[in-house]
Amino acid sequence: MDILLLLKAALLGVVEGLTEFLPVSSTGHLILTGQLIGFTGDRAKLFEIVIQGAAILAVVWEYRHRFGKVAMGLTRDVHARRFVSNLAIAFMPLAVLGLLFNKAIKANLFNAYTVAGAFIVGGIIILLVENKPRIARVHEVEDMTALDALKLGIAQAFGLIPGMSRSGSTIIGGMLFGLSRKAATEFSFFLAVPTLVAATFYSLYKERHLLAAADAGMWIVGAITAFISAFICVRWLIRFVSTHDFKPFAWYRIVFGLVVLATALTGWVDWHA
Repeated sequence: MDILLLLKAALLGVVEGLTEFLPVSSTGHLILTGQLIGFTGDRAKLFEIVIQGAAILAVVWEYRHRFGKVAMGLTRDVHARRFVSNLAIAFMPLAVLGLLFNKAIKANLFNAYTVAGAFIVGGIIILLVENKPRIARVHEVEDMTALDALKLGIAQAFGLIPGMSRSGSTIIGGMLFGLSRKAATEFSFFLAVPTLVAATFYSLYKERHLLAAADAGMWIVGAITAFISAFICVRWLIRFVSTHDFKPFAWYRIVFGLVVLATALTGWVDWHA
């Protein structure tokens, strides 16, 4: 058993779990971390798919009672049907655009310069939205309309750009369109389930030729660390947004992006594409 490989798997699992639901881009962090520790290529991409699925399980577990209530009430509860309908509507823009442009995005945008630029731009957008006076008209996810869901789905689609952040695009888009910070954050959690489950199974099917029993230990370690860190992060973030704004994440994104650009331009770090 390769102990160093397992340590890399554990590190990437923690990175995935801590960044998947924060407005800081898990994809961007995984790309950069993978390059720094020398874990790249098709095998690494498949591993990232596995730990992404584990992170989603943390949301399902944290909100298991809510999801169970929705499932039980689909035939008789109008709120449950609206909730599922809104998730379906919000899921479609990213699904369609992802199918159309996924290959082009991976071929042209999965590099340090794009990630760094998206980090900086995303951070500036967060600051602009947080500094804009606004009054929330939607305080609970259940009160969202189909149009609200469509707008958030379009916002989520910007997360296809590596470094922009799926959750960040959804949360900040939701706040811009009239949702409270808590409602936008929770909806980004819920929307992550169909979005990332679909992406995980689609990617596993496409990359099934890479599946190997010898990698099982690496997958298990990465999945466990991703689940635990994602579970902690989801619980913490809901408490955080009740009393704080997202400006700290914005400044983190800007500084992080500038550091990556500086190290790339000076040659201090070989951020190969």
